[in-house]
Amino acid sequence: MPVWDDLVGQERVAGQLAAAARDADAYVTAVERGDEPELSGSSMTHAWLFTGPPGSGRSTAARAFAAALQCVSPDRALGGQPGCGFCDGCHTSLIGTHADVEVVRTDLLTIGVRETRELVRRAQLSPAGGRWQVIVLEDADRLTEGAGNVLLKAVEEPAPRTVWLLCAPSTEDVLPTIRSRCRQLPLRTPPVAAVADLLVRRDGIEPEVAEAAARATQGHIGRARRLATDERARARRLAVLRLPERAADVGGALRAAQELVDAAAEDAKQLAEELDGRETEELRTALGAGEGKRLPRGTAGVMKELEDRQKRRATRTQRDALDLALTDLTAFYRDVLAHQLGYAGGLAGGESEESVRRVAAATRPERTLLRMEAVLECRRALDRNVAPLLAVEAMTMALR
Repeated sequence: MPVWDDLVGQERVAGQLAAAARDADAYVTAVERGDEPELSGSSMTHAWLFTGPPGSGRSTAARAFAAALQCVSPDRALGGQPGCGFCDGCHTSLIGTHADVEVVRTDLLTIGVRETRELVRRAQLSPAGGRWQVIVLEDADRLTEGAGNVLLKAVEEPAPRTVWLLCAPSTEDVLPTIRSRCRQLPLRTPPVAAVADLLVRRDGIEPEVAEAAARATQGHIGRARRLATDERARARRLAVLRLPERAADVGGALRAAQELVDAAAEDAKQLAEELDGRETEELRTALGAGEGKRLPRGTAGVMKELEDRQKRRATRTQRDALDLALTDLTAFYRDVLAHQLGYAGGLAGGESEESVRRVAAATRPERTLLRMEAVLECRRALDRNVAPLLAVEAMTMALR
């Protein structure tokens, strides 16, 4: 199966990347023959910026391109296209074990200067065994200003066979000096039917369940898969969709806000229980402190650094859980507004449909727009580091 098959609803982008992979393959082949080829004028370049709304498949496109760049299929000599999906280069790139493909993602709020300098150092190395040195930065929008300036130098003066693949929600989330030096590839939200087909084909999900999950998330691939496979995710979403009718008075609004924040905190706690214990034990073992043993002298700082990192990750996890709930709430009011305006196409439907009808009948479109603005203002407040409970309480009071 070619690496491009998982780029759902992105035929134009897949075509551009396939053309670039062909030119990149021809370039490396010429270098290996001892020629001196030039990339200028070809479809290939040294830095790419993948942008698109959440769930559009930015990181999937970047990983697929990285695999195609490392493709070593013998069919290429017979006219086959790079990116077969079966050869050692493609397979190891896709599963994350290729020595020359570095995939960087963060579970923290930002990517700092130190981490970026390490990436820049790696980018200067020649490929260890593959055809290109590929750096996939999935959260380029989380680079601090200092980290962005460090990255700029590497993007301006890349090594001959190094490729940077940056992913961000929009071009405005990346420093202008960086995006001006990247080839930009905007992705769109995939069609609901295409996402449902992917869930059935790739994950073996029942067609009815896949269709419902894809429609409920409006084409967000990752959330659709989680909703179709995780009972807890479905329960959390259902609780969020009940919030508009529960926030009918002051008491109900405040209780709903507290429950929403508590649910996000519980999500963060569950993730911490799964990851923190394992990370701590692995570090203790690496430091030579087995079960029940004291840490060696001089290693307390290393453990403290890990604990600080885990606390920052818990903060981001809680914010991400809240943001996901607010996204579902925005979609709910979008459906309410559509009903009020007489438009029935493209709605999420499912378990929220009756609630949407009741809220739509009880209010006017003007009020619905104000409620949507309250949800968006809550998201902006969380971005400004307002205390989660205060931000959510202000929102639920406005939803009454």
